[in-house]
Amino acid sequence: MEIIIQTTACCTTDPGLRRSHNEDACLIDNAGGFFLVADGVGGAAAGEIASNLFVKATADIFSESSTRSLQDTLEKVSNSFLEANSRISADIAITPSHAGMGCTAELLAVHTHGYVLGHIGDSRTYRLRQTSLTQMTKDHSLVQEQLDQGLLTPDQARTHPMKNVILRAVDGGKDLAIDLSHGHLVPGDIFLLCTDGLSDMIDDDQIRTVLVTSASLAEKAEQLVGLANAAGGRDNVTVALVEVR
Repeated sequence: MEIIIQTTACCTTDPGLRRSHNEDACLIDNAGGFFLVADGVGGAAAGEIASNLFVKATADIFSESSTRSLQDTLEKVSNSFLEANSRISADIAITPSHAGMGCTAELLAVHTHGYVLGHIGDSRTYRLRQTSLTQMTKDHSLVQEQLDQGLLTPDQARTHPMKNVILRAVDGGKDLAIDLSHGHLVPGDIFLLCTDGLSDMIDDDQIRTVLVTSASLAEKAEQLVGLANAAGGRDNVTVALVEVR
């Protein structure tokens, strides 16, 4: 596997202040050029199993040796979601009590000329380029749909009681709709992959303020988790940071 792009990355996950267990998962692999976060859904229906199945499926897909063209990377990202979906379906078939489990997920992979991003659910990916922060994904949620239709204002959306209702997940269903995007990389770019335990608790200005500092990636990740918990820590919070060198 030939990865020309060099990256530095870290990830951290925290249960937050109100949850008894952590259903989130994350994985970074600089050598393999892929990075992910996953947020289990289903609660008692084993959300943490779903998020870990996504991690394992992705690691297996990316372990297959090959050159890394744009097309190959698109296929690997897509196949990671599909394989995870298949494994979740198989697990539910064996253990019916797991019915209803799934996960949201962000998967970033770099190749010789840029990146590919896969997205399902209400976890998010942001990019800091120079000092400009861009949200690169759109939430697959009921609130986002109502926001797009003009039924809610951004302020109303942020505190809406149905904010946790998602419209897409990797849940073993037959029709898996994956958002795939790709683009070029610039040295110094920082990508933030996070679960909604971060984005629901702090706003984009707070995220940007942390990312533009001279702190190390690990320090920035810890600061973001700390801000989410300081704001109430209502959910598990997971952060992966990837810097293009």
